[in-house]
Amino acid sequence: MFKKRYKNPHVKDIKKRLVDIVWWQVGGYKDALPPPRPPKGFSYPNPSERLDEMEPQITWINHCTFLIEVDGFRILTDPIWGKRCSPFRFFGPKRHHAPAISIEDLPEIDACVVSHDHYDHLCSKSVKKLKERFPNMLWLVPVGLERWFHRRGIYNVNEHHWWQHSVVDSKALKITATAVPCQHFSGRGGWHQNNTLWAGWVLDFKRGNKKSKRLYFVGDTGYNPVDFKRIGDRFSDIDLSLIPIGTYVPHEFMAPVHIDPDKAVQIHKDVKSKLSLGMHWKTFCLSGEGMEQPPYDLYLSLAESNINPLAFRVVDPGQTINW
Repeated sequence: MFKKRYKNPHVKDIKKRLVDIVWWQVGGYKDALPPPRPPKGFSYPNPSERLDEMEPQITWINHCTFLIEVDGFRILTDPIWGKRCSPFRFFGPKRHHAPAISIEDLPEIDACVVSHDHYDHLCSKSVKKLKERFPNMLWLVPVGLERWFHRRGIYNVNEHHWWQHSVVDSKALKITATAVPCQHFSGRGGWHQNNTLWAGWVLDFKRGNKKSKRLYFVGDTGYNPVDFKRIGDRFSDIDLSLIPIGTYVPHEFMAPVHIDPDKAVQIHKDVKSKLSLGMHWKTFCLSGEGMEQPPYDLYLSLAESNINPLAFRVVDPGQTINW
């Protein structure tokens, strides 16, 4: 049976074949110059702040999993609580720190947005536990993934093509979730690549007559000079962006599908984000840079662009900030 395969409009086919992965693993894509190592004692600026319970909050749980809270409405992103991001129990990338909040300790969750189906962004065991704990939770997913959830007995699912949106009403809020383009690929097995779409998300929180809040969850992505400028033009006044900063060495192999800190800063500028948070680092070792390298490279990139690092923050797992 023929299945649709999705493509990136601004780059050639970037499906990762087995031969490409093997060539990467044996050093065939090795960078000519590795990034400078962080100096001894380097610490990314991360001041402690007093939380305002009346204002929106966000907590980094791990990897690309955040807990977003606005006026009592709570949203998760790309859920992974598993010990490995792998289809195998005893093989594949193993986590380097525990999730900052267990599923059992989460507050009531209203919705979850999913960027794509890779194992480090959509963990089957985590989804099962979330379903058991929050059976009425709404799942917002890219087109093609609804069937995956149905097979697991989850039917409160809204699929989206790029630029499509859903509207959710709560007692205090009207939430509009819009799927937006990113540059990546999909597949939970080598023979199923790109049968489902990948996406970022823009979340608009309308608080009655109060000022709205806008959050941009970038998802996994490579960089192109079209999509992010278009997102910035279409969605002005982005209050917070969640941007990947890890998984970028070797550059030749990773660049089509993962941004490095330089490109993370470029996205921050393209969408005119008031505040950004780094994600997709520290939890799993998925590429060649050191586990603590991304914050230092981000710090250097921000300095080159004359941007205060407090405008693009790197927080600790479990840390909550206002936005």
